[in-house]
Amino acid sequence: MKDSTIQKKITLVAGLSGALAILLGAYSAHGLENYLASTDITPETQTRRLAQFETGVRYHLFHSLVLLCLAALPLGKDRAKRKASWLFVLGLLLFSGSLYLLVFLNLPILGAITPLGGLSWIAGWIYLSTFGLKTKE
Repeated sequence: MKDSTIQKKITLVAGLSGALAILLGAYSAHGLENYLASTDITPETQTRRLAQFETGVRYHLFHSLVLLCLAALPLGKDRAKRKASWLFVLGLLLFSGSLYLLVFLNLPILGAITPLGGLSWIAGWIYLSTFGLKTKE
């Protein structure tokens, strides 16, 4: 079976997203603490920001793998894969992206965006679950 264009695009996005998650995770483990220490935020806030960043990285990497699986699985029409993929990518941007920006910019208001990313992922998972109902054997 030949890969469709959408499978190739999803695979590309999954690979780049996964690489970015690993890079950000490495930065979190080896440089973020020093960066935060150089700012004027309290030690308690620094600890909270590290945890928030690591949460963003964990969910980022996990959903990068979801995208890769989505590209690999024969789950119905390309249009359906595209919709589910966009929901997962939107979740990456809104959830993980807002946490990364919250940490780097120390703008707690960005935390209000994070749940929208979670809702996007929930919608993506629900949409993904309907593939089994739509595909014909």
